[in-house]
Amino acid sequence: MVKLQGSVPATSADMRSLGPAPDDERIDVTVFVRRRAPLAPHSLDAKPGQRRYLTRAEFAAQHGASDADLDAVAAFAQRAGLVVVERRPAARSIVLSGTAGRVTAAFGTAIERVEHAAGISRRRTAPVHVPPELDGIVEGVFGIDDVPIARPHFKFSKESAQAAMLASMSPGAEPSDAQAASGFTGIDMAKLYDFPAGLDGSGQCIAIIELGGGYRSTDLKAYFKSLGLPAPHVTAVSVDGGKNSPSLPWSADAEVMLDIEVAGAVAPKADFAVYFAPNSEQGFVDAIAAAVHDDVRKPSVISISWGAPESEWTDQGLAAMDQAFEAAAALGVTVCCAAGDAGAHDQNPQNGTPDGLAHADFPASSPYVLGCGGTRLMVSGHTITSETVWNDDPTTSATGGGVSDKFALPSWQADARVPASINPGGHVGRGVPDVAGNASPATGYRVRVDFLTTTIGGTSAVSPLYAGLVALLNQKLPQHVGWLNPLLYGPLAGSGAMRDITSGDNGGYAAGAGWDACTGWGVPVGSTLLAALEA
Repeated sequence: MVKLQGSVPATSADMRSLGPAPDDERIDVTVFVRRRAPLAPHSLDAKPGQRRYLTRAEFAAQHGASDADLDAVAAFAQRAGLVVVERRPAARSIVLSGTAGRVTAAFGTAIERVEHAAGISRRRTAPVHVPPELDGIVEGVFGIDDVPIARPHFKFSKESAQAAMLASMSPGAEPSDAQAASGFTGIDMAKLYDFPAGLDGSGQCIAIIELGGGYRSTDLKAYFKSLGLPAPHVTAVSVDGGKNSPSLPWSADAEVMLDIEVAGAVAPKADFAVYFAPNSEQGFVDAIAAAVHDDVRKPSVISISWGAPESEWTDQGLAAMDQAFEAAAALGVTVCCAAGDAGAHDQNPQNGTPDGLAHADFPASSPYVLGCGGTRLMVSGHTITSETVWNDDPTTSATGGGVSDKFALPSWQADARVPASINPGGHVGRGVPDVAGNASPATGYRVRVDFLTTTIGGTSAVSPLYAGLVALLNQKLPQHVGWLNPLLYGPLAGSGAMRDITSGDNGGYAAGAGWDACTGWGVPVGSTLLAALEA
């Protein structure tokens, strides 16, 4: 057996071992295989009108998994007493099922049951191994462990947190709109950030990745009615058994509703596909692949408001997701990711024991996604009076941002003056974020969640805000915007399409003129960005 590169388990804190997992426990495993052929280098400076995107059918045929590779994994599964559940050629994966005893024997690993703050999970305690004939074919094996991997990047305002606590104490109550909260809506933000007028997202599909929680149609109807808009068309897509599961008290529902309500207010005529998956590395990998390669709904932009410090992922997980984002770029799909809500260190004490180091949040640190940082916005009437780096508390309520420890400095970011990491060694890697927007819960977003109108902030709000903007751009442009990063750092630099944020810090990095590791290039000026892309 050959050790699978990148499969060493990530370090996990605050977990208590409960002993070996039962041999008869049923496990579904996603085996990720190599591409049929490498992707050609992307044209970094071509505007959307000059880009050549692949169709999903073309991508599957040219760069998906080959039948031979999937057959090789299927033959191995049969010898190991595992069952093939599904083949996903475009996503380069095959799902196998079997007992824990057979799975661990087949992949030469070991698992235990662990207890943690979110419940009880399986945890892999050894690397994955594959037989020699699969060495070089298999690039990842996910699902042997199912420890929660990611956190939603939203924050309640102080007043809303108190209301949420009261709601959790009375789960049967349905608070009235007399408790309506303050805050901006997506409509307000679109006006303040000068999103192009006369567009509504028609013809576009916005994908949203969720690792828990759910939405209530009654809440969506009530919320959008309050905005004078019809509720958008929303479809729940199940991945790995994940479902639309709204529940009291609050759980991850706040994340799901924030995402839909912010993006829906910006692009109300867009279709929304919400991909629900379990909160695990397998669930996250499979949900992203499902959205990128969905040839039914064909999303043109994906919003992701979940993430975790890079150090908490396995290398195989980072690689599989990054390659899915690279595929999105080849397909002309823009991916917007929240940069985190716990400052430069990205380790909220409420979620474990901080290690004292700075961390970039993944997936925002992937070079193929638009990393979305946070600001604190002050407005008088309909005019912005000031906008600074969001830093209400550097460890628990501040924008993520910094320097990746996992991804090298991209060529298109070479002239952005990305600083050395504040960690020992001063490594220079991919700088995060790329853009920023209003995120402080003190100046947050008015949304409706589980019958209650409340105020929520966090970079979770920025990702769907800009996913909505991309849907508007895609509606107007001759073809989809696609991968924005090389344009922001290349031909769009100096075009006036971004409003620089120069004041503040995130507890590790300071804002300044030009790009910085708190707010990136700053806030998109929507109508100017559209004009620059059309030029």
